[in-house]
Amino acid sequence: MMFLNFFIWGAWFVTLGTFLQNNLSATGAESGSVFSTQSWGAIIAPFIIGLIADRYFNAEKILAVLHIVGGIIMYQMYKADTVSVFYPYVLAYMILFMPTLALVNSISFNQIKDPEKEFSNIRVWGTIGWIAAGLLISYVFLWDSVDNIKTGALKNTFLLAAVASVILGVFSFTLPKTPPKISKNTTIKFSDILGLDALKLLKDKNFFIFFIASILICIPLAFYYQNANQFLSNIGVNNPTGKMTIGQASEVLFLLALPVFFKKFGFKKTILVGMLAWALRYALFAYGNANDLSFMLIIGIALHGVCYDFFFVSGQIYTDSKAGIEYKSAAQGLITLATYGVGMLIGFKVAGLITDNYTTAKDVFNWKMIWIIPAGIAFVVFLLFSLFFKSNKK
Repeated sequence: MMFLNFFIWGAWFVTLGTFLQNNLSATGAESGSVFSTQSWGAIIAPFIIGLIADRYFNAEKILAVLHIVGGIIMYQMYKADTVSVFYPYVLAYMILFMPTLALVNSISFNQIKDPEKEFSNIRVWGTIGWIAAGLLISYVFLWDSVDNIKTGALKNTFLLAAVASVILGVFSFTLPKTPPKISKNTTIKFSDILGLDALKLLKDKNFFIFFIASILICIPLAFYYQNANQFLSNIGVNNPTGKMTIGQASEVLFLLALPVFFKKFGFKKTILVGMLAWALRYALFAYGNANDLSFMLIIGIALHGVCYDFFFVSGQIYTDSKAGIEYKSAAQGLITLATYGVGMLIGFKVAGLITDNYTTAKDVFNWKMIWIIPAGIAFVVFLLFSLFFKSNKK
């Protein structure tokens, strides 16, 4: 289940920017709008989980329906030939897909006795699924090779994702029963669903600074999702999608290193390393190339583990410690809304505008400036956080 859920996402999302530019002739702003559907999905997902999944139906049955319908919509994305036709389908798909991220976790937690020990062994198969999709696209089907991109082969990624989605949908009906957690007669408030009760935590100055930093750091993050594959393809890197799986492999490795680093250096230093890694990776992208300086691009991709784990995972740990038992779920929901919702929504908009501003003609991008700007944003966030967040020894 976990392998397929992330295989589906990795099968089309990584190459989406390259597809939009080469197959649909999308502008940076149009690409930004398409990518922002992930944020809209993240904002709407809690309502689907809170109002439907947690009250009326078994999680595995909702997962099945979402993936089967998602597979049908994905096939329509495969057939779309303009951005205006493509956009409504990708928006509908993301609204259906984003809730599956919470559903697969719920189904997993319902079957295991010791989540702290057992869940990581299950969740890692999601990362392996994402990596497998990238390796298939680059090294088996060769859809992202320079010649195949020109012939429009990247549209096949949607067909691959559609088939995998239907397979997971059918398979989900065989998963262990995961009944609703809340009685259908129980009153649920919107504030509960969105985690708004955790807004009380913002009275804590340190948590408020962390909250704002979480939104701001998602602006440079959006540049990676939207532009990285397109950038690597555009400058002539071979098998870019396969090479980008190095980022997921490093995510697994640095996740193992995080507890040691966290315990030795504390939260503030850990999160500052994560922020600085964003600035460094974009500087490497700005000055690297596909020839003698290709190692800079590989290092930039490999830094994904530090960028993601040291900021987002350590941030989740910090949020959990600050929230206490009463607001644990609400606080995590609030941070997710702030990052994948608000932060990424702003980020994709900014990334689209910056990309358009530094594009002089079709396929002619000033990649140096496109990467230097998010590197600068990440460095400013790093400086502000280091100045205003007061580390406590606890």
